[in-house]
Amino acid sequence: MKTSRRSQVPPFAVMEIIAAANARRAAGHPVLNLCAGQPAAGASPVVKERAAQLLATGDLGYTEATGSPALRQEIAGHYRRWYGVEVDPRQVAVTTGSSGGFMLAFLAAFDVGDRVALARPGYPAYKNILTALGCEVVEVDCGPATGHQPTVELLDAAHAAGPLSGLVLASPANPTGTMIGADGLRDLSRWCAEHDVRLISDEIYHGITYTDARSTQATAATHLPDGAVVVSSFSKYWGMTGWRLGWLVLPDELVAPVDALAGNVALCPPALGQHAAVAAFTPAGYAAAEAEVARYAESRRLVLDRLDDLGWRRTAPPDGAFYLYGDVSATGLDSVTWCARLLAEADVALTPGTDFDAVDGHSWVRLSFAAPTPVVAEATDRIVAWQRTL
Repeated sequence: MKTSRRSQVPPFAVMEIIAAANARRAAGHPVLNLCAGQPAAGASPVVKERAAQLLATGDLGYTEATGSPALRQEIAGHYRRWYGVEVDPRQVAVTTGSSGGFMLAFLAAFDVGDRVALARPGYPAYKNILTALGCEVVEVDCGPATGHQPTVELLDAAHAAGPLSGLVLASPANPTGTMIGADGLRDLSRWCAEHDVRLISDEIYHGITYTDARSTQATAATHLPDGAVVVSSFSKYWGMTGWRLGWLVLPDELVAPVDALAGNVALCPPALGQHAAVAAFTPAGYAAAEAEVARYAESRRLVLDRLDDLGWRRTAPPDGAFYLYGDVSATGLDSVTWCARLLAEADVALTPGTDFDAVDGHSWVRLSFAAPTPVVAEATDRIVAWQRTL
């Protein structure tokens, strides 16, 4: 029997690296894993305690397709507290992770054949989901000169080659950690509105910033009247990766379509996670998340202090998230070979840039400092020592 053409997308290579690292660890090797974007601490104690209570006494049946009213209300309140933006809870759709959010947003916003622009390098699932849905992906080369982020000039060129229907933007971005400020987001949003292009803003790393703290975070929720869509998640700032809980903030015209799609595709997001996640918005929930951000900041400082020792030709400025994207071409190895040998010879797992950039990623690797700080420190020591043997 045949398989569909739409299913012919490449696997997410980082998952293969994680599997290889786990197999090596199971064989007795002291592997240190800096390839995954997974917060080490996990969910905060207050969320776990609430989940335990719910397991004992809570109603864990179906919720509304786009999430429980209580959680949607809390998410709307979060936008008021952090950004000073008033969001109607009916415009919030809770999803099965941000991955489920992207699927629903893309289904609601784009038709087969629509051209959707993405920054390169970028998170590979954007491209792969859009491709599986029959959209034409337009990769915009966003190198160091533009801070690895798209500009109006780059979008003008892409749009001139063929009208765009959408733009997926990420700030802070994976794999680079670079950010777009309020002025840049305003300009991109205005360009999208003027050209009838749907802006999809990936904001899952909001809260994890290091330059000017919250003041550098600009949310596309400000631009909902222009048709922008926000995608966010409990996975990163709140450390709830395996809980599979995210959300969308939607313009009015997409509220009903997303609700209908969500009910058919998943019925509802996981009920236990939804009810427990309400506790993430308590003072204790925010405090636990902020403590983790402080730990990421220490790990980031540690890695940046070793840049000369690492000898990587170029690095993207990690303004947010918990990644360092570095150019290892000075070693004479392509990134896939570099990562394979690093794991085999130094027991450290990193991700090759080819996962994020099929054109130039052979020169780059991504280091995640989401692991515990002592692990990041030892892994960095191993990388430096190993590179000296090349």
